[in-house]
Amino acid sequence: MDGSHGGGGSFQLNVLGSPLATCSVQPLTGYFRTGCCETAADDFGSHTVCAQVTAEFLAFSKSRGNDLSTPMPGYGFAGLKPGDRWCLCVTRWKESFDAGMAPRVVLAATHRAALSVVTLEQLMAHAIDA
Repeated sequence: MDGSHGGGGSFQLNVLGSPLATCSVQPLTGYFRTGCCETAADDFGSHTVCAQVTAEFLAFSKSRGNDLSTPMPGYGFAGLKPGDRWCLCVTRWKESFDAGMAPRVVLAATHRAALSVVTLEQLMAHAIDA
């Protein structure tokens, strides 16, 4: 996708200053369920980090009260498995980074708004596409 789409209603850029790339359409992710880690004022969780989740991260997130691996059919959520890409809340990614359990990230699909919480260097240290 070209970054000019989505629920945010405006041109959205990644942490590298380029148009925001798609994170995942299978499973379909993003605050607006567009496949991109777009954000807007009503995205209080700031779902801006495109991460490739690991079993370790999923267990960590579950231990912090956010179970991303258990299916919730009522919400159309099949549950994540290791290797899936997902738009994570930047604060959860930072929490996992501080605990030494951060999953790898896709810089081209990580929204620049994430830089209000984490540094580009922190993201680059875990980048798939750097």
